[in-house]
Amino acid sequence: MKFGVVVFPGSNCDYDTYYVLKEILNQPTFFLWHKDHDLKGVDCVILPGGFSYGDYLRSGAIARFSPLMEEIIEFAQKGGLVLGICNGFQILLEAGLLEGAMLRNKKLKFLCQTISIRVENNKIPFTREARPGQVLRIPIAHFDGNYYAPPEILDKLKKNDQIIFRYCTETGEINEEANVNGSIENIAGISNTSGNVLGMMPHPERAAEALLGSCDGLIIFKSIINFQKSII
Repeated sequence: MKFGVVVFPGSNCDYDTYYVLKEILNQPTFFLWHKDHDLKGVDCVILPGGFSYGDYLRSGAIARFSPLMEEIIEFAQKGGLVLGICNGFQILLEAGLLEGAMLRNKKLKFLCQTISIRVENNKIPFTREARPGQVLRIPIAHFDGNYYAPPEILDKLKKNDQIIFRYCTETGEINEEANVNGSIENIAGISNTSGNVLGMMPHPERAAEALLGSCDGLIIFKSIINFQKSII
């Protein structure tokens, strides 16, 4: 399976993501430069975390207009797999591939810590290796991670099972204490209606080796790989 990791000015998790896919999971992986118009025939595009364009204006707002985004939007609309991690999630929202918006964290502080998220839907390509309700330990690192959606969009997300991850306690409880950034209904990740586009604030590439304290992030990447195998 071929992965493409997009590089924007200000990306800082691109090499981490590349390393996990290339060196740990042994998958053909390529960097995709934001100014190009070539996806290099990849099967899955990953928008990594970081501070694209310095987060000027607002997170993801400028990156959304990068030349390569034209190809990524078309790729996603045709059913291609697209994963946005942290800043990548913000870019997907700005690009209209996912619905909702990101606000500043509830206590107006940058958060960099390992948290727990609960798998709410394991029927999309990114979570098929997880169990429903499984709790994953994955780090976060963001200042604008407070997900918000107006009532009509929130109702749509619930109706279509588009809420993929929720912040939770270590035992899987959904409560205010576990909602570290104030996201509406503890939402940590959502998909589009087709399930081929996923945005998540936690960083699975930072939870891919035991040395880092958790391998739970590998579930996301292995799910993508095994999904691709199942359709070949």
